[in-house]
Amino acid sequence: MRGFFDELKTQRWDDHRFYHHSRINQALHLLSAISFTVAYVMVFSNPVAAVLLAWLVGMTSRQAGHFFFEPKSYDTINHATHDHKEDIKLGYNLQRKVVLMSAWVLSPLVLLYDPALFGILEPHTSVYTFIHNTALLWLGIGIGGLIFRAIQLFFIKDVKTGLVWMTKIITDPFHDIMLYWRSPLYLLRGELIDPMHAQHKH
Repeated sequence: MRGFFDELKTQRWDDHRFYHHSRINQALHLLSAISFTVAYVMVFSNPVAAVLLAWLVGMTSRQAGHFFFEPKSYDTINHATHDHKEDIKLGYNLQRKVVLMSAWVLSPLVLLYDPALFGILEPHTSVYTFIHNTALLWLGIGIGGLIFRAIQLFFIKDVKTGLVWMTKIITDPFHDIMLYWRSPLYLLRGELIDPMHAQHKH
């Protein structure tokens, strides 16, 4: 188990130092983390609302930070180009995120074409039931995307790496709150780039 948690610590550290330089990205990750944490609690009482919150607020704010605010220039501290970091990223790099987010955005069209989703769902009869079925579809996409990449890592790397990555993704909201809770304060001071992003471990 010690090796598992050592690997988890390493994956978290690499994720922070390589992909979270921007204070705006960090602040958006804070918003995302809070949203996902609330969704984790809500999923037991109102799973539809939890999924909508997770995707519409949690996932969109998280990915917006990476796509629009994270620097794509040469990383002088880590001595790595953007392309190199994209190549070595264990999880979803920007290219893979485009595929995932496209599937998410376009998925409601599938329900318009086939309301029963090949017999899996009860066909919607109102706006509410359409939203309900959309949330269930998004839940499937989220779980499927997590499992799919973990299994890929089983073959690309090894089983432990895939399981550690899955654990990291599930627990990221709690870790991100601890890591980035000060980011809005830094932004208010006008600091757009974290000067210590690769100089100490968290």
